[in-house]
Amino acid sequence: MTEKKQTTDYSAIEKKKEAATRLVDFGETLYTQMTQNEFPWITMPSRSIENIIYSPKLRQYILGDRRVKRSARNIRHIRPLSQLVWTAFFAHHLATNRKTSTLRDVYYSAQAYEMSFKDQSESDNVIIDLETVTGSAREEFNIFPEERSAVFGDLTIEYTVPGYEGRRMNLTSHPDGLMVGPALTYSEFVKTSANKVIAIEKGGLFTRFIEENVHTKHNALLVLTAGQAPRATRHFIRRLNKELELPVYILTDGDPWGMHIAMVIISGSANAAHIRDLTTPDAKWSGVWATDIQSYKLPSIPLTERDVKRLHELQRDPRYKEKLWQREIKTFMKIGKKAEQEAFSRYGLTYIVDEYLPAKLEAD
Repeated sequence: MTEKKQTTDYSAIEKKKEAATRLVDFGETLYTQMTQNEFPWITMPSRSIENIIYSPKLRQYILGDRRVKRSARNIRHIRPLSQLVWTAFFAHHLATNRKTSTLRDVYYSAQAYEMSFKDQSESDNVIIDLETVTGSAREEFNIFPEERSAVFGDLTIEYTVPGYEGRRMNLTSHPDGLMVGPALTYSEFVKTSANKVIAIEKGGLFTRFIEENVHTKHNALLVLTAGQAPRATRHFIRRLNKELELPVYILTDGDPWGMHIAMVIISGSANAAHIRDLTTPDAKWSGVWATDIQSYKLPSIPLTERDVKRLHELQRDPRYKEKLWQREIKTFMKIGKKAEQEAFSRYGLTYIVDEYLPAKLEAD
């Protein structure tokens, strides 16, 4: 039983304080410029495709050295600069009042201040700009996406959010799993008997694993990613790996999109090249592999043109250069088929738990 009260990854509380300070610094810089009769302006790293570079050392995409400038002197920059300043103001309000907001809330809250966004995608993009300018993640400003992933297993956590400080909960307390929301993301890890993490793409298999007591049979914490894992979930998985030293195994559908779900957990995404602490570089993609489709004679369906195009993209991606990934990409192309996790049910409802999972864990 691991029973040492962990300090969150470089202290979540300290990160939030630092993020709030950076927001103040951002505002003071603009204020100083105006008091000196300057048009307010900022520079920030460019998020253009040309400036997104893969770092073999970090094993993730990062931003290069190119920078862009936005100045109120340029009429085309006034709108995005104003949106950025308002978003910084709203983020500071959340941070100082210890309140949270969803990305959707930010979009609608802007209307109360007569701040105009065309749609939520524009609002989301400005939040990413704010991350780039400050070097802090939106989660440190208490801005989160809608919750959709979950976790289940023997891990006792202690809450740090207002009103719940000091309260403890074991993550086996809810049979459907506990949602990975803001309170869980920044909780303290108290103790666990788990010796591994199994991240699962789909809710049906997550539920099956709970029903079949995979968490006790394999001493595992089960994490539902619900498709592409949200950033908070990826950060949570990283914490489990780094703070509790638990190896991470990832189970996805056997198709190029499942491969990419696993890779984003392992090496991040180009869209988050400006953010650290979201990757788990030593996590293992354990299946469903293309070679599993052959070995287990799984029910499958033909790859679509879109699937094949995606495979060619992955083949050129530097994150997929290692032997396992290249082998599986080539096998997908060769057999021209894909399969879902549920395909193992052709051998019985518990086959994936009784046979496939143990084989994968033992093969590591």
